[in-house]
Amino acid sequence: MSSLPLALEPSLVWERFFELTRLARPSKAEGPARDHVLAWAADRSFEAATDAEGNVVVYVPATAGREAAPIVVLQAHLDIVCERDPDSPFDPREGRIDVRVEEDWVRADGTTLGADNGIGVAAALAVADDDSTEHGPLELLFTVSEEQGLDGAKALDAALVSGRRLVNLDGTSDAAVTVGCAGSDHVTLCYPLSPGRLAPDRTVVRIELAGAKGGHSGGDIAAGRANAIKALGRVLSAAFHAASFELVTLDGGVSRNAIPRTATAIVAVDDVAGFERAARAELAAVVRQHDGTDDALALEVVSEVDAAGAASVEATRRVLDVVAAIPTGVVAMSPTLTDTVETSISLTVARTESEELLLSTMARSSNAAALDELLERMHALARLGGAAIETRRSYPPWEPKLDSSLLRTATATFARLFGSTPGLAVVHGGLECAVLGQRLQGVEMISIGPEIVGPHAPGEKVRISSTQRTYRLLGALLDDLSL
Repeated sequence: MSSLPLALEPSLVWERFFELTRLARPSKAEGPARDHVLAWAADRSFEAATDAEGNVVVYVPATAGREAAPIVVLQAHLDIVCERDPDSPFDPREGRIDVRVEEDWVRADGTTLGADNGIGVAAALAVADDDSTEHGPLELLFTVSEEQGLDGAKALDAALVSGRRLVNLDGTSDAAVTVGCAGSDHVTLCYPLSPGRLAPDRTVVRIELAGAKGGHSGGDIAAGRANAIKALGRVLSAAFHAASFELVTLDGGVSRNAIPRTATAIVAVDDVAGFERAARAELAAVVRQHDGTDDALALEVVSEVDAAGAASVEATRRVLDVVAAIPTGVVAMSPTLTDTVETSISLTVARTESEELLLSTMARSSNAAALDELLERMHALARLGGAAIETRRSYPPWEPKLDSSLLRTATATFARLFGSTPGLAVVHGGLECAVLGQRLQGVEMISIGPEIVGPHAPGEKVRISSTQRTYRLLGALLDDLSL
């Protein structure tokens, strides 16, 4: 792993960030990162508190002369999405990330970097350590399980947070202030496979589709990238028409927040040559469709795999039809914001468990009525396909409040520093502000952050110059808010 270059600025941010890249911090297992933050606070004699969910609040005193200023909450999440290339020797789940510095970027090789949201955590810690930053009293709120439906924020003990001006540090553009985000639903369709005995003339085959670029299921949904589960479903449907088979398992995807990069099926087929010929022909069509985004898509077919039983031909056909029918991608663009996705849905995880196929989707929209419509479509699909359905409204949209005093101050600070008015963004990914606005009554919120490319996918990177601009804005904003 690379070490921190001495010239990388702001040095305090990068020092804290590089420390985080060496810690295991997947969702629901953020203990090492939480312990790291608590040890950091103890070393500086800052008071800290942890709630039952594992969220941490660190109380940072004001700099001299700013004690009477209103409390500002700086908020970031400790967990990260832990994706890796199959052949990578590194694994974020174990705190092993190969960090590279190349020109204006800090990136990971073969895994996610965890800049989402490690760079926000690092910025909050750096501000408290930075003697050149003037600020009032701060509450550093570090949440857990953000990548699992904002679960940490939902369970936050609100009594631990007194401030009612909150700056979320999970933004992804140094040219804009984020003022809203989409809400989301999680829907899982559950199909009984009812496997029976394998026919003696069947050969069990394992087929894997890999090489999809993947990405964030919200932020990258408009990029036209291949969804590995959908693509494999399409390949299997074409092969089924050429050489019918019986489905044993279908698996793909690792996170509700990530576009699936790989998917695997095990099938029992009587004509292996015809099956593989049709599968590869259909893959070629998929690659042509995604030319320029997913040129590395590839199939691996392995025969003579063990299996105890398989679904019937009819049940297999029904599953393939449902995978084909599940909507995935952009559903609607915003009628008021240029080049902004309003509504989308993504098939994010397929799992075969206990003789049942689970197909999980994540729908997002800044329009609550559009989320309801998508939910009804999934109910209709479940009825048509004979599936059980499990639904969960994850979080509501965060609706912009353009008249807030916090936003006015941030806009003025940005204009003074950079000579232009910041853009106002409503992002398609989820931000914890959607939940914190309900947990912390009367809170004013904005979100800022540096440019991050490819969050939730191997090769994730964060721009150094953008981090510098964001940190400069954060320091100046805290100064202005404490006057």
